[in-house]
Amino acid sequence: MTSFADHQTLSIAAWQGRAAEHRSRAERHTLAARARRDRGIPHPVEDFLFQYYPYPVALLEFWQPGCGVALEWPTAPELPNRVAPFSERHYSVVDGFLFADPQRLPDKERQRLEWIIELLDSTRLRSPNFACHGLHEWAMVYRGEKVRHEKTTPLRLPQAQIDALVESRAITCSHHDAFRFFAADARPMNRLQPTLASRVDLEQPGCVHANMDLYKWAAKSMPWVGTPLLLDCFELALELRDLDMRASPYDLSAWGREPICIETPEGRRIYESEQRRLAQLATGLRGRLLDGLRKIHS
Repeated sequence: MTSFADHQTLSIAAWQGRAAEHRSRAERHTLAARARRDRGIPHPVEDFLFQYYPYPVALLEFWQPGCGVALEWPTAPELPNRVAPFSERHYSVVDGFLFADPQRLPDKERQRLEWIIELLDSTRLRSPNFACHGLHEWAMVYRGEKVRHEKTTPLRLPQAQIDALVESRAITCSHHDAFRFFAADARPMNRLQPTLASRVDLEQPGCVHANMDLYKWAAKSMPWVGTPLLLDCFELALELRDLDMRASPYDLSAWGREPICIETPEGRRIYESEQRRLAQLATGLRGRLLDGLRKIHS
């Protein structure tokens, strides 16, 4: 029989309290996103994570504790106003306690989680690169054939100046999902040619996009790692997206964002300082995510 002998146990009142606190924190992000969606007014920074990553807004709101926590659970009537979408697919109930049960993992899902562990571990061990200065966003609009965010955000510099910067500096993008959006003429300029297959071999812990992706890997690892970690990853990803766009050639003044002008030495210094700060935060979250995933195999 499945056991929860080594689990932390929470009473109904305790876990419902945690769930309510979590939802209140998450709604600082989700309520505004829903309101903008309903009005058809997208935000180029704050809505990106809901658009780029295919996860529902509600995923952030519904508290789940992750592996190692067992919740007091009534056997008869359903809890009123249930605040977590606990699924029989992932959870077991034993002796009046409900918990995420790794024994219920299908082989395919277990293999996916093992691949995420491999990626996170290889990224963690690689030396960080803090010399990219956010040039990936500039390479995406090189020569102006396709400007990804032109419907919501204008460029802040003439196209000729953008092109000149791309041509004048080394581009060292190691992230496949960023590189695949490069303009065709900019792709050969990148010192690396990352692919989906080479992701485990190339991703490094200084990369803004690799650190932003911690939200994606946490979402793919639900419910095993728990929503508190998921929300921590989301909030870091918001900071990373803010840095990404402020250092881009887009004009965010309408959204109250001052540019980080990486076309200048001072702008590059500011960018690198922020990139290092956020990478340090990502290091802690990557470690927590690895620890949570490894509990499944313990």
